[in-house]
Parts: sequence; structure tokens; C-alpha cells
Amino acid sequence: MNPSSAKPGDKVTVRAPDADCNPRYGQNASIQVTVTDATSVAVINTTAPMNDAGGFIYSFEVPAQMAAGEAAVTAIPFNIDWCDDTGKNTRADGAAATLQRASCVTPMKPLSITR
Repeated sequence: MNPSSAKPGDKVTVRAPDADCNPRYGQNASIQVTVTDATSVAVINTTAPMNDAGGFIYSFEVPAQMAAGEAAVTAIPFNIDWCDDTGKNTRADGAAATLQRASCVTPMKPLSITR
């Protein structure tokens, strides 16, 4: 994420490189990006395109109403059984996903909001 500190109106970019493990998310894959401000209000909750290998770039403008302090930015694959502990990619064979995310830790990056 760049920058790690911003004020309302500034542009912030969240990105991830392609995964090395060939996750095969599919050509219509999406990433869900959520930005929660220092008062725990989700000021952004949206999806954006993600490539088959998990790479994505999403930029947003810090909303004017966002509270100052430490915000949290999360980005997780949208509507995908990405925490399958069996070692089998349930998307690779075209089968319908029947697993649900259970005990995975959601990746989070801090974003310092200043005025």
C-alpha cells in the first residue's frame, strides 16, 4: 500500500503481485477491498478486478468524512474458498466451491489518516 499515511482527498494505492503458487482464481476474479477508519466505520467496501494469479491494483481517494487516526485496509479474494486446508484447489477442476472461510487471518495494512 502506498502511501502509508494520507489525508482526505489523497490517493492511496493497494496492490499485490501475482502469487507463485498458481491459485487459478479465474478470469472473472475479484478482490474485496475494505477500508475501516479509526472509529471502526467501513468507509470503503468494494470489489475490484483481480487476475487469475491473484495480482491486483486498486486506488482510492481518502474520503472527506474519514476519521483521523489509524485506519485498517484489507484486501481478500472475493467469494472464493481461499482457505482450503486440504491442499486441493477446488476451483481448478471447475467444481462448485462448497467450503467456507473458517479460521484464516485476514491480511491488514495500517493507514494513518491525518488532517
